[in-house]
Amino acid sequence: MELKSGSNLEKILRAGHFAFTGELGPPRGANDAAVREKAQFLKGNVDSVNITDNQTAMVRMSSWAASLIALQEGLEPNYQMVCRDRNRLAMQSDVLGAYALGIRNMLCLSGDHQQFGDHPRAKSAYDIDSVQLIQMIKKMRDDGKFQGDADIDTPPKMFIGAAANPFADPFEWRVYRLAKKVKAGADFIQTQCIYNMDKFRRWIQQANDMGLTEKIYILAGVTPMKSIGMARYMKSKVPGMDVPDEIIKRLQGVDKKQVAAEGIRIACEQIAEFKEMKGVAGVHLMAIEWEHKVPEIAEQAGMLPRPQV
Repeated sequence: MELKSGSNLEKILRAGHFAFTGELGPPRGANDAAVREKAQFLKGNVDSVNITDNQTAMVRMSSWAASLIALQEGLEPNYQMVCRDRNRLAMQSDVLGAYALGIRNMLCLSGDHQQFGDHPRAKSAYDIDSVQLIQMIKKMRDDGKFQGDADIDTPPKMFIGAAANPFADPFEWRVYRLAKKVKAGADFIQTQCIYNMDKFRRWIQQANDMGLTEKIYILAGVTPMKSIGMARYMKSKVPGMDVPDEIIKRLQGVDKKQVAAEGIRIACEQIAEFKEMKGVAGVHLMAIEWEHKVPEIAEQAGMLPRPQV
């Protein structure tokens, strides 16, 4: 099958390897050293690394700038773009610039609403939604056309990603939301972090039954719990998150000094199951502000060495 981009992540997936991606949150300032330091823990341990775009609606270094620093450090970035902050002109312009500077993956997202961030009175763009963003990038890549139908002299050959939340209500409609993103032209999906394995098994079975997993690569989201407080917060405060009581009980059942290690153990157990699960093509590890633990998790989960393609 012809490659759509120069992406290492695409090559890994098309070769049939179980992909392993990571995440890097840019700093709340202009400190490039913070990005470079985090990059050292990810380099060689993941196939690509998500560079978040003002996550949780908090101002951070721009995703494209942090992506360039990651490239300089030998990491392949997965450049995130949210619909909240830009209209379609700015989006298309940024994608051209990102591709020209060597970025080959992007993740199309709606973005957290600004009222939850540090500028709640900011005006949002939401000119288009995440499905329309996928369609727009696909048209730019495959047809060499801007959304307004003008020709692009050098199309940006991006490997196009999208997000999926298997747990939001109504659950029965989640797989149809996935189908919309497949139809729009996404090449790969990264899911919300998974704790309710029973519900995820049902969601991936639905995706298998509908033939969606034959059309798109699905990477299961994994976030290790650092503490009982984190588990309780994610259960009660984070929209769309589904943290079963048994996870909290399991963390409560170990010594306080061992809670983080137990959180990593749970994550590695999940990864082992995902490796054997039909329809799952890889894992997206979101070690939130815990990048220094990625080498340990990758080793413990049996994800090393990463394949060279």
